[in-house]
Parts: sequence; structure tokens; C-alpha cells
Amino acid sequence: MVLASFLAARTSSAQVRVRAAAVLVAWGALLLAGCASAPAGKVSALSPGTTVFTPASAPRAPRVTGELLGSGRLSLASYRGHVVVLNFWGSWCTVCRAEAPDLSAAAQRFRTSAVRFVGVDVADNAASAEAFMRNFRLKYPSLFDPGDKIALSFSRIIPVSAFPSTLVISPGGRIIVRIIGAVSARNLTKLIEAALRHPTHSSSG
Repeated sequence: MVLASFLAARTSSAQVRVRAAAVLVAWGALLLAGCASAPAGKVSALSPGTTVFTPASAPRAPRVTGELLGSGRLSLASYRGHVVVLNFWGSWCTVCRAEAPDLSAAAQRFRTSAVRFVGVDVADNAASAEAFMRNFRLKYPSLFDPGDKIALSFSRIIPVSAFPSTLVISPGGRIIVRIIGAVSARNLTKLIEAALRHPTHSSSG
């Protein structure tokens, strides 16, 4: 399956749901491929859905630049030197709705620190996505990824098999944590604080 082969028309909610399901299938295939080639003993799972990568195995995040929901553009490279929390989501995703208050709380907690939150809105339409962000008071920027290019660029490096999924990226640009499924403010806070305490360790390589 090729992500670029999805139907271009996405105006109806039914089309969005069909396309979202296709994204999940494609990402699931990438997950299986990634598991087959992953070096044994290089990662350690802290809890179901959460994986922390060792300094030796932490993959480098791809260079990503894209359009933001609303207006403007963002390059992840501009956040170099900060811990970046990157959340993949969609307004059609019920679990994304469940975790949104926790993401909002965590972003508020770290608003004055060296942490930057960024969303990646996948398989969505702009109007629904912008309404989602307003309703849940998500103040941080979110990249609009209707063509799944950003999602695919990350999935080629680190398989992400479900929505929502969240990555914690070190100040040095390494992916040090992957969370598949909903985050909790408490768990995410602990992971961010660990990354802030050990910036050299977490960005080595």
C-alpha cells in the first residue's frame, strides 16, 4: 500500500474515516517491518505503549518542514536545542479526544521551559482539525499533514502503529521516547523531566 495512492477527495467525514483506516493499515505494515529489523536489546519498554530508546539506538528525527493549521510554516530544525514533544493526531480519533486535556495540561506546565510541543494532524480536514484545537485549548502549533508525507517520513525511521502516538525528541534531534496510544499528563511529565535532566545523555550520537 502506498500512502500517496489514497483518494484525493476528503471533504466528507466518511471519506476521512476511510482514509484514516488506510493510514493505520499502512503504518501497521511499517511496524511489522521495523520490528523484524530492530536490533535485539536496544530498547527497553517502561510500560505498555511506552518505549524508551538507549543512546546507542535512538534514531535521528527526520528533517521536517510543513504548513501549520491556521497559517504559517514550521521547521522542526528551528527547535534544535529544545526537548520536542511531537504528537500525531486527528480530529476523527476518539482516543485523541480523550488524551487532548492531558496534552494541553502538559504543554501548559512546560510553557516557560526548554520544551516545545508540536502536533501533526494526519488524514484530516483543516476545518475539523482547527475546531478540535480550539475546543481542547491546544495552544501549541500543529503541522497539517493531509498527504501523510510527515507521518510517512517518521514511520520509515520509527514505526508508529496507532493514533494517537507521541514522540519525545532530544535537544540533539534524537527520538528518545515513543508512546503508542493516549498519553497521561503524569507519565509524559516524568519522561520530559528525565529528558531535561539528561540532555547530553539523551542527545548523544
